[in-house]
Amino acid sequence: MILVLPIMLPLLFMVALIFTRRWLAFQQVFSLIASFALTFLSALLLAEVSRKGIMTLQLGGWPAPYGITLVVDLLSAIMLTTTSFVALVVMIYSPGFIDKERQTAGYYPLVFGLLMGVNGAFITGDIFNMYVWYEVMLTSSFVLIALGGSAEQLRGSVKYVTISFVASIFFVSAIGIMYGQAGTLNMADLAYKMRSWEEMPYMNSALMLFFIAFSIKAALFPFFFWLPASYHTPPVAITALFAGTLTKVGIYTMMRFYSLFVVEDVMFWKIFLLVIAGLTMTVGVLMAASQFDIRKILSFHIISQVGYMVMGLVIFTPQAVAAAIYFTVHNMLSKTGTFLAGGLVYQRSGSYDLKYLGGLYKSMPFLALLFFVPAMSLAGIPPLPGFFGKLFLVKGGFAAGDYLITGVAIAVGLFTLFSMVKIWNEAYWKSEPENMPAPSRVSNLTLAASSLLVLAVILLGVFVGPVMKITHEAAVQLTDPLIYIQAVLGKQ
Repeated sequence: MILVLPIMLPLLFMVALIFTRRWLAFQQVFSLIASFALTFLSALLLAEVSRKGIMTLQLGGWPAPYGITLVVDLLSAIMLTTTSFVALVVMIYSPGFIDKERQTAGYYPLVFGLLMGVNGAFITGDIFNMYVWYEVMLTSSFVLIALGGSAEQLRGSVKYVTISFVASIFFVSAIGIMYGQAGTLNMADLAYKMRSWEEMPYMNSALMLFFIAFSIKAALFPFFFWLPASYHTPPVAITALFAGTLTKVGIYTMMRFYSLFVVEDVMFWKIFLLVIAGLTMTVGVLMAASQFDIRKILSFHIISQVGYMVMGLVIFTPQAVAAAIYFTVHNMLSKTGTFLAGGLVYQRSGSYDLKYLGGLYKSMPFLALLFFVPAMSLAGIPPLPGFFGKLFLVKGGFAAGDYLITGVAIAVGLFTLFSMVKIWNEAYWKSEPENMPAPSRVSNLTLAASSLLVLAVILLGVFVGPVMKITHEAAVQLTDPLIYIQAVLGKQ
């Protein structure tokens, strides 16, 4: 029954917080304890799956594919653990940055509602339930973006929810086609049947609709425009949580579907998605280089970095997929860290605009360090985890003979370094502008949260060997879908 807990615990926490949302001190302490419990549970699941193999649960005692199936393999467990840790850090950060009106208006219950949807998407073994968890996630994230009701937030939330509804239409249309053709939505059963069919009419159409939906969720080219238009509007704690979780759910789902269902026209899908990955990396990094708002620069880099993950997936060797999983974990931590550091800049200086910032390294060097480490990791500077993630992806690309996309990945890494150095020079290194307001006090809680995340980034680089061993085992499971099918259905 432990497999139910990643869904049930956030639900119970959310209900408890709804009924106590006027007791602010209780909400803060309870949310921290609940987030720590989720992180501990996820780490326990990761240890169990590493030791025992893929874990499954058939709810209600109905055997697959007739009942609701929950599945936790290494990829699911890695994503659960990283997401829970990111949420824990954001919970530590939130009291120092989210105003009391938002906290008492439902901020904490909404975060756990979001985590329930994210965790459900990670462990479901059924396509329709995947859609349901996406909608749970969408509902919570939409309200979080709009929470506070400023005009800028409402504009951003309308763009976000509109494009998300479009993605949902594609998603549910693909489900209808898939069920009409196969008579099942259990992912293992569907993958098993697809490998025995001689002809699969309309399956490529259904897969294209799925990939459009996931591309919107993951902010891939050309569906990325909603992200920079909405992510900079809420308080940065919310943006940091989104940056570390939401687009990565789209990437996780793409990994799951690509490994299980792309059995026909494999070369078409590989070329198509490599082109999308290359364009995503290139357009995202070039748009980031043209911005002067810290949040917008980092938002465009969310888009750019997603391209690396898709690149590793569609090369689809154990080496490349392991690199993509490691890179995803690094990005969830480092990207969240840069947003939290951007929030510290705002607390200190009252602005996100680089034109009105400066001198932060001289006035508060520790604050500069909290940005420098995750930013240089994103740029791929050794010995930080971003360097190892890109190195393994490049090695995987060259080993597979995919030289063009590998060259694009290397070039985009240089432009990423340019953007991070731009923020460093403008906000931290140059002299303070003459009209810069008097510095404000930075909350100890926000400093503690950012420090914890920076420590996690450093440790991910220090222990790259053991972590890569786990991601390689996850990649082996992913690139051999029969392992997943056997675990769920008991079929060879």
